[in-house]
Amino acid sequence: MNPGQSLANGSAGIALFHLETGNYAAAIRALRDAVADGVSIADGASLFHGAPAIAFVLAATDHPQLATARAVTAEATATLARRRVEAAHRRIDRRAQPHYAEYDLIRGLTGLGVVLRRLGDHDLLRHVLDYFVRLTEPVHDLPGWWCHNSPHHAQPAPGGGHANFGMAHGITGPLALLSLALLDGTTVAGHTTAIERICRWLDTWQRHTHGITWWPQTLTRPELHASTPTQQGPLRPSWCYGTPGIVRAQQLAAHALGDRDRQHRSETAFTTCITDPTQTVQLIDRGLCHGTAGLLATARRITTDAHTPIPLPVVERLHQQFAASGNEPAGLLEGTTGSGLVDTATTSTVWDACLLLA
Repeated sequence: MNPGQSLANGSAGIALFHLETGNYAAAIRALRDAVADGVSIADGASLFHGAPAIAFVLAATDHPQLATARAVTAEATATLARRRVEAAHRRIDRRAQPHYAEYDLIRGLTGLGVVLRRLGDHDLLRHVLDYFVRLTEPVHDLPGWWCHNSPHHAQPAPGGGHANFGMAHGITGPLALLSLALLDGTTVAGHTTAIERICRWLDTWQRHTHGITWWPQTLTRPELHASTPTQQGPLRPSWCYGTPGIVRAQQLAAHALGDRDRQHRSETAFTTCITDPTQTVQLIDRGLCHGTAGLLATARRITTDAHTPIPLPVVERLHQQFAASGNEPAGLLEGTTGSGLVDTATTSTVWDACLLLA
């Protein structure tokens, strides 16, 4: 497996950085490295690995030299998406529970939907959205996205499975994609119903502690039955699992539905998050996934779309205090490539679509 074809930590992510910051020659070198040993079109290919990752990157440029590569990776992504959607429908027909890799942003159909949206393949994106409508339909006493697997790779699955709230692996990823598609005008039957189901779930599990609004990262079957998560308070304010990512998804839903009350509540939750030192002190690196760069990228999008201005100096200072150590990897999600994009790119570009922020 060629690690270069990884958007998360390989040359594909570095190519995206150079395309977004205008260094075309460096982008071409990175792309050549990314595809040197071939590009995966296996079922495990995703937004962050293989042909879909390269397709996402190439969508950032219309240079004629890359036209063939754009067409080939776009077709490969479409083939993979059709295959994955069909498999997901068959799983739903069996009334079996999913693994979150079926639908999440990092490995699943949410991520493939992000690529299709970026490529402008609205017809196939609608097929993905149709699947998400089915995913939100309850199965007995559980939401349709309730997973059979563990939220942690190295741990066994909890008895009865779990629900995941995070933007990277949880139901807020599909919520953000459904909302962005609705805002774009790409819609399917049951579209708003699916968004509303997810929002009601988030409302049910919204917690308040000392004036701070937060959501649990995951929920097990015993916690569901007890109506109380074992998590006692908010954890780190990361893009991937924390309040910022969950808020951004809800803010997008609020815009899509014209729900001013949800918008206000979401933006208030974000403000209480970034001004709570017990949360911000838990950030210990500059990464996009769970560090200060991810918080800042999310904050910029939330602030841009906020009804009431939200000051960002506290977030910007937090990011700046983590000076580059020289020991950081070069990856997009957890390394210098991602933090570099946050430092140099602006909200006029759409590189952060891979985070479902825009």
